[in-house]
Amino acid sequence: MRWVALLRAVNLGARNKVPMAELRKRLEAAGYDGVRTYIASGNVILDGPSSKAALAAELERLVAEAFGVATTAILRKPRELAATLEAHPFGKDTSETYVAFLAARPAKAAVAHLEEAAGGSGRVALVGSEVYLRLPRGVHSSGLSVARVESLLRVPATLRNWRTVAALAELAAEA
Repeated sequence: MRWVALLRAVNLGARNKVPMAELRKRLEAAGYDGVRTYIASGNVILDGPSSKAALAAELERLVAEAFGVATTAILRKPRELAATLEAHPFGKDTSETYVAFLAARPAKAAVAHLEEAAGGSGRVALVGSEVYLRLPRGVHSSGLSVARVESLLRVPATLRNWRTVAALAELAAEA
């Protein structure tokens, strides 16, 4: 089964270094097929077991043992990533859109806190287990970093810009 693994908090400046070429080698050595990475922000496409929980745990263990980095592996199937693209809630212009991929669905009350935090600096929409953020001044100027999103929703998350989401969906759909 093909999966897109989004690793949380890897390769952030000088910390949490996970070289993608080395990660690919280690995943292939561990028996995974079709391993591809996309840019250095912790995006991996691979063929793995059908158990989402087992694969996430194995990826987290492998990254911790190989690189000394604690991460959360958030997994999506290619069709789920394609659905994320189709569900874009802010019209045709995606240039200011980011997606926070959540490890689980948050409580409705927590989503209200996130919408409140967005205030006038952007728009927020929860669709399934993804939070779409329209941030005209970017993530750093919005006050809605991934850490803030996690804190408000009380769910592990990892953030990607729209171009990365679109590229991953395309790569995952390839044979």
